[in-house]
Amino acid sequence: MDQSNAPQPSRGAGLLLIAAIFALALNLRPAMAAVGPLLDLIEAATGMDSTTASLLTTLPVAMIGVGALSIRPLRRRLGERKGILLGAVLIGLACLARAVFDGTAGLIASAVVVGVGVALIQALAPVVIKRAFPTRFGTVMGVYTTGIMGGAAVAAATAAGLAGAVGWAGALALWAVPAFLAAVVWIIAARDPAAEEPNRAVVAEGTHEVPFWKQPRAWALVPILGLGTSAYTLVLSWLPPYYVDMGQARATAGFLLSGMTGAEVAAGVLVSLFIARFPDRRGPMLAAVALALIGLAGLVLTPVSLAVPVMLLLGLGIGAVFPLTLILAMDQIDDPVRSGDLLAFVQGGGYIIASLSPLAAGLLRDRLSDLSQAWMMMGLGLVAMAAMTLAFKPGGAKLR
Repeated sequence: MDQSNAPQPSRGAGLLLIAAIFALALNLRPAMAAVGPLLDLIEAATGMDSTTASLLTTLPVAMIGVGALSIRPLRRRLGERKGILLGAVLIGLACLARAVFDGTAGLIASAVVVGVGVALIQALAPVVIKRAFPTRFGTVMGVYTTGIMGGAAVAAATAAGLAGAVGWAGALALWAVPAFLAAVVWIIAARDPAAEEPNRAVVAEGTHEVPFWKQPRAWALVPILGLGTSAYTLVLSWLPPYYVDMGQARATAGFLLSGMTGAEVAAGVLVSLFIARFPDRRGPMLAAVALALIGLAGLVLTPVSLAVPVMLLLGLGIGAVFPLTLILAMDQIDDPVRSGDLLAFVQGGGYIIASLSPLAAGLLRDRLSDLSQAWMMMGLGLVAMAAMTLAFKPGGAKLR
């Protein structure tokens, strides 16, 4: 499809659409990020062990993957406006339910619903971004991913304080409020024609679509996104418990995670500002991986004495890797709807891979009472991801 013929928002409508996308993005991680700083309270109240508690992150991430794989028929049935709205409402309802259903079964069920809601937004929002902002796609994607990491930062920083005021279940449930507010903002912004998919018969005219599962280049993107996201989900789940296990206060552990996610936000902003200058995404990706590796090494070697610089380096690295993997995938196809289908395929497999990292860390913590091995395994995964990224030279063959 010629993107120049796609509906483009006016300046005011475009700013409102960006604000709505940012508001939605803010709600994609708090339901998971708020769990880590409160994990000792949750385990004490419910009797969960570390492996079971890891499901509170593993299941949403896995559901993001499963939901992404099925997003194409859902998009055709719901459309992008309704699909994104449904995602925000599901996140809000799942968070709200935690105030009442605060046992093991209720928490796990709400984690699944959160994953479905996040899956809908994550699969559909990039399609809207690429269609509505074709010349500023990388910049707006940077805003979107910055919102994702910003929501995680706020959730981690406020979890302990909110739990002291309203209890841990109340602290988790309060995240229903921004989710419902984002839904309202989206309803207003999505009135613009650029927020909805055009007639697919027109888009498909004159094109030949090859299923992504038949294209090796599409499969090569899956472990890149999966391993990059694994690093994010691993630290999101287990960084606070790691520091609590070493004798740090719950609030301190939450602030360290918040500081790391704050650095991720800064990295996302830098990516949005400068990525247009790097049509070859491999250089920025390698630099980001190097920073993340230094941070992971610091977690193993100097976790307490150099906690703040370690968090900054880790956050800058992971925070840049996350948007870069999404941008790399979306680079492979020009048609925004088709590239959204590709991103759904890649996120489907990638998030299923990423869901395994918090589960593996939970198993290690139950058996070894230490998470150092998890950080080292993640470092090896990032090295492998960086090596796979080298195959994506700009100007090479694109997907169909």
